[in-house]
Amino acid sequence: MGKIYNQPDAIYNARELGVPKMLLLGLQHTFAMFGATVLVPLLTGLNVSTTLLMAGLGTLLFHFLTKRKVPAFLGSSFAFLGGYAAVAPMIDGQPNTEMLPYACGGVFVAGCLYVVVSLLIKAFGVRRIMRFFPPVVTGPIIIAIGLILAPSAIGNCSQNWMLAVITIAVIVVCNIWGKGMIRIIPIMMGILISYVVALVTGQVDFSGVISTLGQGTSGIVAVPLNPSAFAKFDISAILTIAPIALATMMEHIGDISAIGATTERNYIEDPGLHRTLLGDGLATMMAALLGGPANTTYGENTGVLALSRVFDPLVIRLAAGFAIILSFFPAFAEVIRSIPAGIIGGASLILYGMISAIGVRNLVENQVDFAKSRNLIIAAIILVCALGFNFSEAGGINFSILGTSVSLSGLAIASIAGIVLNAVLPLNDFDKEYME
Repeated sequence: MGKIYNQPDAIYNARELGVPKMLLLGLQHTFAMFGATVLVPLLTGLNVSTTLLMAGLGTLLFHFLTKRKVPAFLGSSFAFLGGYAAVAPMIDGQPNTEMLPYACGGVFVAGCLYVVVSLLIKAFGVRRIMRFFPPVVTGPIIIAIGLILAPSAIGNCSQNWMLAVITIAVIVVCNIWGKGMIRIIPIMMGILISYVVALVTGQVDFSGVISTLGQGTSGIVAVPLNPSAFAKFDISAILTIAPIALATMMEHIGDISAIGATTERNYIEDPGLHRTLLGDGLATMMAALLGGPANTTYGENTGVLALSRVFDPLVIRLAAGFAIILSFFPAFAEVIRSIPAGIIGGASLILYGMISAIGVRNLVENQVDFAKSRNLIIAAIILVCALGFNFSEAGGINFSILGTSVSLSGLAIASIAGIVLNAVLPLNDFDKEYME
C-alpha cells in the first residue's frame, strides 16, 4: 500500500476529545450505517432488530480479532440479496419464514469459507497474496466502490432534492468552516438540521413509530432474537449461497484497502489480511446462525472517517454499542428510520464520493504511472467491468459449476480481471523506452 504518511490534522486517539464528543462521533457513525443496514432485512424479510444486534456484535467481534486496530464497521451485506431471493423469496411482500432459516444456513457456510481462506493466508503469508494487489489494482477498485454506490445516493436524493441539498450544504459548511467539534461531526449536523427542516415542513412519516408504540411494552423494549429464525441447513441452499463468498472476499480486500488509504495505515500487513477476513467471516457466521444477514465492512463509515478525520477504532466500537442498544428498542429504531430518504441521499452523496476520491488519492500517493500503457489498461478494465457489469440488466455474471449456481458482481469481476491482468501483462516496448 505504499508509504505510510502522518496526517497532522487527523485524530488517532479520540480519548483526547473527551467522552461526550466521542459519544457524538460514535452516534454519527451509527447514523451513517443505519439506512443501508436496515434496508437489507426489509428486502429479505429478516428481522430489523436482529440485524442491528448482529451488526453491533459482529463489529465488536471483528475489532477483537483484528487487535482493535482497524476502524471498520460491519453492517448488512447487499451481496447476498440474490441468494436470499433464490432460496427464500418474499411471498406477496411478506417474509418467507419457512425458507429464511435455510438461507441463513447458506450464509453461515459462506462465512466458513472466509475462515478457510484466512487460514490459508496465515499459512502461506500475506505477501504472496498481496503481490497480486498493488495500487494500480486496489486504487481503481476503491474508485469503483464509490461509483457503484453513487446511483443509490442519487435515487434517495431524487425523492426530495430540497432536503438533500440542505443536508449537503450543512455538511460542507460544517466541514470547511466549522470550528472545534462541529468540524468533525458534519454528517450528524447535516442530518439533524435537515431533519428539523423536514419536521417543520411536515415531511416526516411517524406511522412506523406510532405502529410500534401501539404494540405496548413489546414495542418499546424487546429481545431482538427469534429462535424460529435461527439458521437451518440444506445442501441446495448452501450450494446456492455459499459460492457468493468468493466474490465478497474480493470486495473485502477492496474495502480494507480503502480504509487503509483513508487512515494511511497498512491494515493488510498489520493486523493482517488473515485477521480481517477471519473477523468478517466469523461475524457473518454468528449473524447467520442467529437469524441475521451476512456482515461486511461498510463504505458509508469509511466515508465518515475521511470526512471527520477521526481514525480511532474506539469511535467505531461506540457506534457498534449504539447499534446493540437500538436493537432492544424497536420504537427508537423506527424514529431513525423516519429520516426522509432525501436526507439519507444527501449524506450518502458526499460519503460515496469520498470513497472514490480516496481511490484517486491512493493512486497519486503511490505514484502509479499512467504513462505506462499496462497501467492504463488495468485501470480501464477494472473501472469498465465494475460499472458496466454492475449496471447491466443481469447485474453481473451468472453461471453454474457442477450444478451450483454462481453469481459474480461487477466489482468481483473487475477485481478478478485486474488481478489477472496485473499478473500477466508485461511491460511493452513503449513502457520500457519511457522508463529509460
